[in-house]
Amino acid sequence: MTDSPIIDTHQHLWDLSLVACNWMTDNTLSIARSFRPADYAAAIDGLGVVKSIYMEVDVRKDLLPVEADYATGICESGSTTMVAAVIGGYPAEEGFAAWVKPFAGHRHVKGIRQVIHEAATAPGYCLSDEFVAGVRLLGESGLTFDICIRPEELADAAELISRCPGTRFVLDHCGNANVHHSAEQRERWKRDLALVAARPNVVCKVSGVVASAKPGAWSADDLAPIVDHTMDLFGPDRVMFGGDWPVCTLAATYREWVTALKQIVSNRPEAHRHQLFHDNAEAFYGV
Repeated sequence: MTDSPIIDTHQHLWDLSLVACNWMTDNTLSIARSFRPADYAAAIDGLGVVKSIYMEVDVRKDLLPVEADYATGICESGSTTMVAAVIGGYPAEEGFAAWVKPFAGHRHVKGIRQVIHEAATAPGYCLSDEFVAGVRLLGESGLTFDICIRPEELADAAELISRCPGTRFVLDHCGNANVHHSAEQRERWKRDLALVAARPNVVCKVSGVVASAKPGAWSADDLAPIVDHTMDLFGPDRVMFGGDWPVCTLAATYREWVTALKQIVSNRPEAHRHQLFHDNAEAFYGV
């Protein structure tokens, strides 16, 4: 079995001397500190990660320009694996068109994400006329939209995708499936994930799964049902690996996550494994 080089499509960084993150309210969290490029380099050492794509970290709204400058500056430096970025933005808000305009055709900015699985976000939020209009604008601008949504609202995600046929979507974290969901919750996730996968203009990141596991009390077998179902639904052409570092460290090191995923997919054709870890990301993001 030949290991594929890896393009990590979901790499976080945050420097708390520059930005404040909306979700970082509990200072006891193990990840409530700065994570910089050198930290990521240490985490991926020896694992064959050849390129990575920055993923926005839900910074305070007034700091969105700071985050964008930070991410694109690292990309432009050429000194790390980071070659592209998905930055933060709020499609439903006034001024979104002005925010997006400078990034249309940008060498390094590939897309926008707004985290919509926060407790404060009402169900159905992503189907408002304003939100849909903003996401359609992304497609017109050649930019993608990452969907990070509660698993109970995957049907809303499917509807959003249908209403924006000219926009390319990325579903994050296998639809935020949880390792510890009940059988009933897992069945609903399976059903609604199929609705998303039926839309042709969406790909899915195989990422985030391990972060829902209990630290020190999980194995690849615990993750496999989620990974396998996701890959079977989306097929070999529409899945991409995401490290979700450093969020993954809530339950596993980067190496442990990569090792587990390689074990889970080891019975799949070598060409499909290369697509998952490298080729699909290269084609989708043009990197």
